[in-house]
Amino acid sequence: MIWPTTGLSTLQEAARRHFGISLSRRQLEAFAIYGAELASWNERFNLTAITDPVDVEIRHFLDSLAMVPFLGRGASGRLVDVGTGAGFPGLPLRIACPALRVTLIEATGKKAEFCRHVVERLGLDGVDVLHARAEDVGQVPEHRQRYDVAVARAVAAMPVLAEYLLPLVRLGGQVIAQKGESGPAEAHGAEAAIRLLGGRLRQVTPVELPGVADARYLVIVEKVAATPPIYPRRAGLPARHPLR
Repeated sequence: MIWPTTGLSTLQEAARRHFGISLSRRQLEAFAIYGAELASWNERFNLTAITDPVDVEIRHFLDSLAMVPFLGRGASGRLVDVGTGAGFPGLPLRIACPALRVTLIEATGKKAEFCRHVVERLGLDGVDVLHARAEDVGQVPEHRQRYDVAVARAVAAMPVLAEYLLPLVRLGGQVIAQKGESGPAEAHGAEAAIRLLGGRLRQVTPVELPGVADARYLVIVEKVAATPPIYPRRAGLPARHPLR
């Protein structure tokens, strides 16, 4: 499939204007290939409900890149993306920040397979794809408290998401969660759970995307203390019994 160039010009200009990101021709080509592969695989598997090329550019690629200004030193460190689905936001972040070492965690086999395919197709070094649940990975020594940044979007309510993400982050690292209009209320309602898990709510910042009226926020949490060993609890418990 040939991916239209209209969306790429929108992506290039919007990334520069909104987030101060300059995308090279090579990076734009990588996004074009990614978009074409997403469209092709989506004909066989339900990877995303967003299929229009320009919408993919804005609502998937650009939306993912909104995190870049907040990565700080993490832009050249280790990043883990929990519940990545078709690779968002982890793969766009890796395309935009080549020094990142990225781990994608996805519990659905076909989605994890697609992510591996895109990584191979784009020749991305330093990207690992785990077909696993976050609760299990968070108790594995080589992943627990090893990452500079843990990210996620549209995965779970904030108390649940905090239990997935904070055990993976090192002291001094951070969590960045993408949220919709409920973001500020979720973040402040989850502060007790965040503190229990070793975090501290740092900020909730709005994100604007061109042509998108929906409210979007980034919830940013600092890791200030070690996560107690019992967290994350076994698979399924965080969602069934969220921390309060």
